Amino acid sequence: MTVNMTKGQAISLQKSDGGTLTAVRMGLGWQAAKRRGLFGSRTREIDLDASAVLFADKQPVDVVFFRHLQSDDGSVRHTGDNLVGGVGQGGDDEAILVDLQRVPVHIDQIVFTVNSFTGQTFQEVQNAFCRIVDETNGQELARYTLDGGGAYTAQIMAKVSRVGGGWQMTALGNPANGRTFQDLMPAILPHL
Repeated sequence: MTVNMTKGQAISLQKSDGGTLTAVRMGLGWQAAKRRGLFGSRTREIDLDASAVLFADKQPVDVVFFRHLQSDDGSVRHTGDNLVGGVGQGGDDEAILVDLQRVPVHIDQIVFTVNSFTGQTFQEVQNAFCRIVDETNGQELARYTLDGGGAYTAQIMAKVSRVGGGWQMTALGNPANGRTFQDLMPAILPHL
């Protein structure tokens, strides 16, 4: 059963049978919004990029994004860059896989971001979402839907944090501006 999350909501990432999750996928999906023009409606390709920034004691220690597809320790992996979105018509256009058992113990938070590399604002995007899936069985655990567009080019979507012996996901949904995860670092830090 999927939990539809609201901004700021946190959920524990536990299996329905009480077991611990071992691998999750953060999926990102989007479509270009149709724009009405003099000669009908049209869409423009939008290049959104998913990134995962790994933190230890509020310090960034690694990042996974379209130019660095795997964390240095191999526990976090990006499946590849999608330059247009909407491929799955509701499915994941980009995904980041996290092997929670392999994440080094000093990593205490992983923050997922989305940015418009080509600079279009979220006013030009529709049906954008971030979801967490149990990678061992394909069950969607949580979904955060980006509603309302906005005159910004990035979003701090969610984070997973170590809590006791397990992990917790928090939907952040904070708008920001920037073409890359580096541009977003000042906006990420208050959420750690």
